[in-house]
Amino acid sequence: MRLDLLLCRLRFAKSRSLAQRCIAEGHIRRNGERVVASDEPISPGDVLTLPIGRTVRVIAIESLPDRRGPAAEARAHYHEHSRNA
Repeated sequence: MRLDLLLCRLRFAKSRSLAQRCIAEGHIRRNGERVVASDEPISPGDVLTLPIGRTVRVIAIESLPDRRGPAAEARAHYHEHSRNA
């Protein structure tokens, strides 16, 4: 699954275009490496580092969502490693 689609489906971005912009600016890391391509393939087991507001969230992808569903459904697809203030 593409990174931009995943961010949208997991509700970390309101739209794919906003996810693509965040990725292009170099704000996202996958397994510790900076990602600048929206079509970067993501699979279960990958660890993403995401800036959310003034915090940084580190999440491990457990499964890939089939759709953009409710927040509770989205949270079932990842495990949060840490939350920094």
